[in-house]
Amino acid sequence: MLLAFRFQSPGPIVFEIGSVSIRWYGFLIASAVLIGVTLSQYLAKRRNINPDLIGDLAIWLIIAAIPSARLYYVIFQWQEYAQRPGDILAIWKGGIAIHGAIIGGTLAAMIFARLNKISVWQLLDIVVPALALGQAIGRWGNFFNSEAFGKPTHLPWKLYIPPSNRPPQYLDYEYFHPTFLYESIWNLLVFLLLMYIFLWGLKHRERLKVGTIALVYFVAYSIGRFWIEGLRIDSLMFGSLKMAQMVSLTLILLSSIALVWVYWFRRSLPDVVPSSD
Repeated sequence: MLLAFRFQSPGPIVFEIGSVSIRWYGFLIASAVLIGVTLSQYLAKRRNINPDLIGDLAIWLIIAAIPSARLYYVIFQWQEYAQRPGDILAIWKGGIAIHGAIIGGTLAAMIFARLNKISVWQLLDIVVPALALGQAIGRWGNFFNSEAFGKPTHLPWKLYIPPSNRPPQYLDYEYFHPTFLYESIWNLLVFLLLMYIFLWGLKHRERLKVGTIALVYFVAYSIGRFWIEGLRIDSLMFGSLKMAQMVSLTLILLSSIALVWVYWFRRSLPDVVPSSD
């Protein structure tokens, strides 16, 4: 018999000191960044790359990824934010898009790699396992904010959403798909897959091509995201299309082509510096 799991957020606040509130959303993002930097520096050492370089890259990624993630979200929710522009910078209330972070972070990594004369794919191979783990952690911020949930459900596992957080058309429903949990578990599995490939590559350096781990991340993450996004009722839209699904399909296609290019045609990926492969 299936066990029943009823999830309900205890609220978005970790604790308060006077007028200062520490929110779970911000706390989890900060924790994910700290854990991610530590992990990436460890992976850099295993690849004989200066870990201090990763520390410097982390600053670039934070400066680029978080504002990009927020900007991406605000652009596709502009009708809502146009009515309350004061909330545009209120990132602690939730509302960032991982695809925006990936776009901003990738551009920052390309510039950083160019300036430091290192393969951007080499850097991405080290960073993406930490990114997947960070996503697994960060998705719990959606749980505490009672946001980013799925369609109504009567499954044994379900998420209670308070009336104030339900869309008007779903006010009569109490329980919804815990899509935050689905994606957290999926990202954790992606992280384990990437770590397996990374460790395997340490013993088979001549067989694991530069950029493979990054490309596998783009494919694996996007497959899960495409499926999970189909369950959500608060997706960012472009007309009648869900942006996350469009971006996911694009990443799956391009990354799959790139993997064929690397392994079938035995060619190097385009890079900001000559590949060390």
